[in-house]
Amino acid sequence: MDLFKSPEFSSYVKKLIDRNHVPGLAIALVQGDQVASQAYGKASLEPSKDFTTDTLFCVGSAAKSLTAAAVAILADDKSHPEVQLKSRMADLLPGDFVMPGDEHDDVTVEDILSHRTGMAPHEYSIFGPNAEQPDNARSLTRNLRNLTCVAPNRAEHVYCNMMYSVATYLVERVSGMSFSDFLQTQIFNPLGMKSTCLLQERVRARGMAERLATGYSWDRPGQRHNEIHCNDGPEAQGAGQIYATVDDYLKWVKAMVNQEGPINEAIFNELTTKRIRQDPAEDRPNESSTYYALGWQVHEYGGKKIVSHDGGEPGFQCNHFFIPELNFGGVIFSNSDQADTVVSLLMYKLIDELVHANPHRRVEYDDESDSDSESVSGSGTEEEEDDYDMEEELRQELSPGMGEPEPQKLPLSAYTGQYWHPGYRGLKVEEKDGVLYVDGSDRSYGFTLNLKHICDQTKYIAYVCQTFEDNELPIKAEFKLDDSRAVSFGLHLEERMDEYIWFDRV
Repeated sequence: MDLFKSPEFSSYVKKLIDRNHVPGLAIALVQGDQVASQAYGKASLEPSKDFTTDTLFCVGSAAKSLTAAAVAILADDKSHPEVQLKSRMADLLPGDFVMPGDEHDDVTVEDILSHRTGMAPHEYSIFGPNAEQPDNARSLTRNLRNLTCVAPNRAEHVYCNMMYSVATYLVERVSGMSFSDFLQTQIFNPLGMKSTCLLQERVRARGMAERLATGYSWDRPGQRHNEIHCNDGPEAQGAGQIYATVDDYLKWVKAMVNQEGPINEAIFNELTTKRIRQDPAEDRPNESSTYYALGWQVHEYGGKKIVSHDGGEPGFQCNHFFIPELNFGGVIFSNSDQADTVVSLLMYKLIDELVHANPHRRVEYDDESDSDSESVSGSGTEEEEDDYDMEEELRQELSPGMGEPEPQKLPLSAYTGQYWHPGYRGLKVEEKDGVLYVDGSDRSYGFTLNLKHICDQTKYIAYVCQTFEDNELPIKAEFKLDDSRAVSFGLHLEERMDEYIWFDRV
């Protein structure tokens, strides 16, 4: 705590967020029963509003620790003996939870909470609140049967947000309460988390909207902050959508650190036990491999067990973490898309001060804080070069050895129309400004795409632009023709899959 309270640390944080174009940031720490918090910078630039420890923030995937805890509390409740972490989901939600094929019938509660079901993310299959038929936890659960798995059950860590929404549907079905009410009665009220709730609509209903932070993305070419407006996503409950202050979320970390309130020893052990190793390519230097537990990630650093989970929403980055052996933990919130490096540096600086794990890392902190921030996240020129390289790679995959793309000869009307996939539902191909165009902005991960013909009148590169992104991501696309008319449309929407998602013309 001494480092955290020092003027030197405050100066370091202010310098770090300034160089990395992070408008504001807040940190809260706990050690035993001692707590402290501090905020820096701005929660809003126009109008100017200071970031405080009472500023409300969307925690993104850091909400998964609460979802896993809600399920563990339910499993610990003797009035629901059928709900155990090793219970089959198909038994708990008969008719609703049906995995595709016949090789995933044994998926359990702990499987969905540890991202080891083998189900691909399929983010673009989810429809947001502005869609004609918005998704919710039940519809996502029932749609699993129409999607594709990419690994056998328990064989591989495949991060899947949908499964956390499925977990909330389980909580609602068993408890008879909405997920929001369950969190409120079982976790928020017992811990005195009066400024934490599910969905922004509840923030506004409670009269707390003035305390909301504004999210930002740094525009490198324009050298300015772009404001990001976040909408509610009820379909993402459980995977995210929790709003809290740094002081309030520290109460949740403190409950884990001290095993208090709704967190008893049995629940704590279940939540923090390693379930499956994550991608070895993501292992950090000087650290052990990272494992996913239940809503938490676990690794060893400096001989100590670190339990953490980061989170991100458009315009926001955060992390919450603790070291069980030292009864120490913390929460870091920031209102910038590009703050993940800053959040990580601050977390490890605080941890290193406590465990003295890596004295040489102090140079890294100083170098990082004194460097040009463009080197932290990469320059715009480097990103453009990467996009060009990716496009060229896709062209060679579509037509090995080809030079310039072939001209489009068939009329675009041969391709336009409605297409359907049972898991991704409807997709409309239109003509816009002389190219084929798809508007998928009604999805949870909203996007638009433009198609560029490559060869054979069937193979294209689709340039995907997500709602909250400025750059376009090139992916492969292909049509199947019958008598010079498109009958199906394939998009490589899921990067964990080699094959396309195929939509049939309606």
